[in-house]
Amino acid sequence: MGLEIENTSFTEQDFSNFSNRLRSNIKALESLLARPDFGEGELSFGAELELYIVDPEGRPLYLNQEIIAELNDPQLTLELNRYNLEYNFSPVLLKDSCFSKTEIEAQAAIDKVNACAAQWNGSVVPVGILPTLEQSDIGYHAMTKLGRFEALTKELTDIRGGPFTIAIEGDETLQLAMDDVTLEGANTSFQVHLRVPPKEFADFYNAVQLVTPLVVAMAANSPTLFGHRLWQETRIPLFKQSIDCRPQDSLNPIPARVNFGNNWLRESAIELFEEAAFLYRPILPDCSDEDPMAVIQSGGIPKLHELRLHQGSIWLWNRPVYDPADGGHLRIELRSLPAGPSIVDMLANAALAIGLAKLMQPGIKELLPAIPFTYCTANFYRAAKKGMDAELFWPSRFQSEPQYRPVADIIQELLPQLPEQLESMGFIPSDFQPLLKVIEERLSTKQTGAQWQLNKLQELRKDMHKREALFEMFSQYRTNSAKNIPVAQWR
Repeated sequence: MGLEIENTSFTEQDFSNFSNRLRSNIKALESLLARPDFGEGELSFGAELELYIVDPEGRPLYLNQEIIAELNDPQLTLELNRYNLEYNFSPVLLKDSCFSKTEIEAQAAIDKVNACAAQWNGSVVPVGILPTLEQSDIGYHAMTKLGRFEALTKELTDIRGGPFTIAIEGDETLQLAMDDVTLEGANTSFQVHLRVPPKEFADFYNAVQLVTPLVVAMAANSPTLFGHRLWQETRIPLFKQSIDCRPQDSLNPIPARVNFGNNWLRESAIELFEEAAFLYRPILPDCSDEDPMAVIQSGGIPKLHELRLHQGSIWLWNRPVYDPADGGHLRIELRSLPAGPSIVDMLANAALAIGLAKLMQPGIKELLPAIPFTYCTANFYRAAKKGMDAELFWPSRFQSEPQYRPVADIIQELLPQLPEQLESMGFIPSDFQPLLKVIEERLSTKQTGAQWQLNKLQELRKDMHKREALFEMFSQYRTNSAKNIPVAQWR
């Protein structure tokens, strides 16, 4: 969704033209993937971090356009709501201590934005959902006035044909209806990009899907919304429901635009791009003048504008990415990890996800018959709801029926095998070992960001009203996060 568009009003002919060009893009990508050397090269790591802008009391500040204008930093981009910003990290080769370099860049970026925001008495903080957010902070008045956001809201609302309904059950239940999609902006994440060779894409992507529930449980950091105690990772149901534009018909087979996927990959990444083109109606039919096949025939790398724009309007939790940069390549974007609690926690989550996927990749074809995709999807939502207390279906080549296993037990068993896997990919041991220690400590304390927030709220509620407790809890959260202390060590 980082691609800007000029036109925000479309005709049926625009949609028809876009669909035709999208299919042309798919054929062009198939031709690219047939090139023996396409997408080969050293692996790289990249990330995007979404941040809340808050005042000294922890209330959201509507400042993203002012900060962007002041800093004029191409790595900073606008988000849907005016109190959110996104920082896009420089991609780093795995062998160049990518985690350490990203950590240094993240701290420098936050310091830079904080120095700018200080003139409005503001600062930024990474947190999955701002605990102090109120319903009055959601609505059209909070939306960043940008062409693609205006068009996105209009098209999704028109398709829905009525309000977007939110119904999340947890320790407390939240039910409400929204006339726009700005509640989506309540979710902030740390999105990891990993370059993957096309020949390995299917197996590695399936392995990422398999292990994502484990990592979501370990990374949970969004236990409340509007003061309601909901899921350990409330972002997962909230994001899906806040832009669910499907007709309100239980028999309608259209898949949600936010989902975990529809099936395991069989052979190639092209399946995911074709699925996107054939199952999801375009909502931003902005066309380019490029002839992608002509570019390919001349030996070049096409931009595939329509394909990239369309992919940006379908929010798979693990999304395939085509990028024309660096001779053209494919990436997997891991979108399910929340922002926060600290920079080191986010990088530890990334190391865990990548290491687990690499560990499962070689035997993934043998494991898939033991876990139908619907089971993996159920794992994802169970992990988001229960966090480290979740029990998941975990496949085994020796099983005679599906069996539940506690998340902590699975990770405890697999964690010692990750250093060898990460090193085999090209990561540097001195770069990833401290991050695996962060995971070990979190595993032993069972203190995720979500669990710390809930425990702190329970403690503070003994002497405070709920609203006061939320503000005090978030104040302590900000202090710990700013010091880059792993959440397992927070008191």
